[in-house]
Amino acid sequence: MNNAAIHLHWVDFTIIVLSVLLTIGVGFYFARRQKSTDNYFAGGRNIPSWAIGMSIFATLISSVTFLAYPGAAYKGNWILLVQGLMVPIVLVAMIGVIVPLFRRVIKLSTYEYFERRFGLFARVYSSLAFVLTHFSKMGTVFYLVAIAMVPFLNVNIYLFLIVLGIAIILLTLLGGIEAVIWMDVIQGFLLIGGGLICVVVLLFGIPGGPAEMFRVAGEYHKISFAPYTWDFTRLTFVVMVFNGIFYAIQKYGTDQTIVQRYLTAKDDRSAKRAAYIGVFLSVPVWTLFMLIGTGLFVFYHVSGHPMLPEGLNTDEVFPHFIATQLPIGIVGLIFAALVAGAISSLDSDMNCLAAIGVQDYYARFKPQSTDKQRLRMARWLVFLSGVASVGVAVLYAYWGGEGVLGVVFGLYAIFSAGIVGLFLLGLLSRRANKQGLYVGIAAAVLFTAYAVLTSTQFDTGDGTKRALLDLGSWNFHQHKYMLGVYSHIVLFVVGYIASYFFKAPLADKELTIYGYLEERKEKRAKR
Repeated sequence: MNNAAIHLHWVDFTIIVLSVLLTIGVGFYFARRQKSTDNYFAGGRNIPSWAIGMSIFATLISSVTFLAYPGAAYKGNWILLVQGLMVPIVLVAMIGVIVPLFRRVIKLSTYEYFERRFGLFARVYSSLAFVLTHFSKMGTVFYLVAIAMVPFLNVNIYLFLIVLGIAIILLTLLGGIEAVIWMDVIQGFLLIGGGLICVVVLLFGIPGGPAEMFRVAGEYHKISFAPYTWDFTRLTFVVMVFNGIFYAIQKYGTDQTIVQRYLTAKDDRSAKRAAYIGVFLSVPVWTLFMLIGTGLFVFYHVSGHPMLPEGLNTDEVFPHFIATQLPIGIVGLIFAALVAGAISSLDSDMNCLAAIGVQDYYARFKPQSTDKQRLRMARWLVFLSGVASVGVAVLYAYWGGEGVLGVVFGLYAIFSAGIVGLFLLGLLSRRANKQGLYVGIAAAVLFTAYAVLTSTQFDTGDGTKRALLDLGSWNFHQHKYMLGVYSHIVLFVVGYIASYFFKAPLADKELTIYGYLEERKEKRAKR
């Protein structure tokens, strides 16, 4: 495909530029309120639940979703949506426990809970896992939105990355979490509106309308979660169910970008409502973008419209459709929504990385530091995390994303193994202790290293591929999504059993689910 031949109209270009300038403006608007770390990281703990919920939604629906979901549905079916469908199921079961737990036992950092439950090492391990995961993710988001936008903007990819990076850094550095949340509200509406416009155009741009689109989609099995076989070596429905369950627990129970939102609400009830709003907005929008991918397949392959240019990657189909099939003005709004998806994900990451840096490390090494000094350090950390993530994206662009991504994902999969297992061990068992946890972490890291090294292949130079560590029939042959599932289970099971070999008092009830159950029982008895 020669994307360079397709240029945006100046009206569309102007809309995109204005959306980026709006981002910077919101940062300046909220800058005057950021006089303390509590305001900078928790928004004074008085932000409306609907705005927090919208921010959670916008953070979950990043530009990766904007590109990857339509691309996946265009190429195959809706199996990736299964992960998202597991989130509300897990959330309904756990949010009543998780929200009051974190609001009661931590000041700011999610990983303070792990220290209170298992000691300092658990806090360091879990916080570093978050940092590794999100640095890699941030660079990926920057890179993906750049390769989608640059061909149509006709600008240098490095210039695009730097300009977008500056805008997001200014928003987050100046305005704190308050600016992040309110900008996420705007960006959330942009994402929803952009998706709805594209769906309507696709549904009614096909001869025969919606009925024909769904008929063809059914004929080609595009709206399906298959294969349904009990097979862990391929991407199957059951693999995505297990992956989705652990994804939901990890996101809502161990991820600073979400847990920090609980702390910005005025009370537990508002925080729970925000969590529900975020999830029950996300699921329909995930579905919406899957429907877009299905519509793109019908539009280009069945309805008589011109075929796509040769060599077009599946993730590039949606941007190509936007640039060539939508009217002037609407194109700018949709691409602004794509940029908004990147901003709403990255601004949250930068603020949360700064929160962890200040609360988990700076405040520990400089306990006598003033709040003013901590706020200054927070801004430096936002700046440094932003610059570093842009740097990672530049490396992706320079070396080619695929090879670099594989290495980075493999490394952080090893060194962040079992975080959900750690969380569940602390939450569900009073008997689990830090010595048992250490054994569990060692087992999870060793297992993950084995699985990554025996399943990651390299080209030998003679046309064949070999695993980095080839153990023959003992190699890890199951789907890569199961690696994370197993690492959590290994840590939980090994950590729980190992705890029986070490003498330690039972954990405080308030740090486990038993405190919540006891409190609920007392409330019922008073009625």
